[in-house]
Amino acid sequence: MHLIWENVVKNLMHLWAGTYKDLDQGSEEYQMHGPIWEEVGKASADSGSTIPFVFGPRPPNVASDKISWTADTRSFWFQYIAPVLLRGRFLHDKYYDHFIELVHLIMVCLQFEITEAEIDELRQGFIHWVKTYEDIYYQHDPSRLSACPLTIHALLHIADSILETGPVWTAWAFPMERYCGALQPAIRSRRFPYSSLNRYVLDRARLTHLKVIYGLYDTLSLQPSHKDTSTSIPGYDTFVLMPQRSPLTLNRTLMDKILSCLTLRFTATPNEVRAALPRTVEQWAKLRILPEGDTIRAADLQNPGEDTRDATYVRYELLVDKNARYRNRPAIMEPRTFYGQLLHILVIDVKPIPTAVPPKTTDTKLVLGVIRTCVTDGDHNVLDIHYYKNHGRVEVVEITTIQCVVGRVKDRGRFAIIDRSGALARPEFVHD
Repeated sequence: MHLIWENVVKNLMHLWAGTYKDLDQGSEEYQMHGPIWEEVGKASADSGSTIPFVFGPRPPNVASDKISWTADTRSFWFQYIAPVLLRGRFLHDKYYDHFIELVHLIMVCLQFEITEAEIDELRQGFIHWVKTYEDIYYQHDPSRLSACPLTIHALLHIADSILETGPVWTAWAFPMERYCGALQPAIRSRRFPYSSLNRYVLDRARLTHLKVIYGLYDTLSLQPSHKDTSTSIPGYDTFVLMPQRSPLTLNRTLMDKILSCLTLRFTATPNEVRAALPRTVEQWAKLRILPEGDTIRAADLQNPGEDTRDATYVRYELLVDKNARYRNRPAIMEPRTFYGQLLHILVIDVKPIPTAVPPKTTDTKLVLGVIRTCVTDGDHNVLDIHYYKNHGRVEVVEITTIQCVVGRVKDRGRFAIIDRSGALARPEFVHD
């Protein structure tokens, strides 16, 4: 943690900004001019509004904020935001490619599991990255030796360390850091600080002992009880709905979208499905994926002017006919990933449809999502990042097709989608 986030990455940021130990860029051109770095900083800070809070704290302004950076915020910025905002900012692509090479190596280190073949890939990858670093920043000039701190050499030992101790997350320093942070408020005496610490640690150990022996985790949690306001819908075990809820009268456009979805589900004609649908349905503000997954909001039930981080964009998966463009070929259904903004969460009571195939003879409660799709128009050539500029059609889908919430980073007129459920999924330390 300290090797990468508090040293290597921090030093790279200073090198790009031209603030690293009064060192100029020598014969290279890796520094960003002031207005460019300021634009990157502003975009970094602005991205906090379009990234859900479950992704972590708001990213600071990389150009002006000098005190809000922690290992956690620097980690998130480096892995998810910087690859978007730094693309095309350097005078030469080789500097960006060198940076992305490090991002890729770090993401391999942070995998939940890692193979010996991947460890060999890391070993060779870090050797190549360090050699290129020396060419770009050290430039083999003794007067620039300050560009080569010990932490650069330490990168060459990461592969062997993983081979000895396991993936990085099994030995990172986050638990120790959080524990030290919990101890700091316990110091009540300037004259005898260690006595305060000793008493606090002893009392905490006693409480933990009692919790384990007598099963008093809830009684001795010393935290206010949490009131569960979620609602389960029969037949849907992978999520719960959360208030607020309100009635919604279906207009013609939305009714047609629902008919398009349910006609295929029940194999019935649109008129038959229409007759089984109510004109007024329930709409809910949020859903939470179980057991401890994302909380996703419906955009049309957000309070106007509410200062909240956008958690309305989702990743969802549908079965699409691979041969849809060919009339005479058989249907071959394959899963395909889409992104969009969740507008409504609808709960609909569907009456019997005797003419459906097979016949629907009982009332059914369905949960549907109304999604405005994102028209993706590009992908990152190395990382699992997708870009879009415009929204497309509005479609109605079964709520179970929604996989997770996604974040977005706006960069020069279009958005990059940050999907942490795919190839960018990584372990993170969550304090209990």
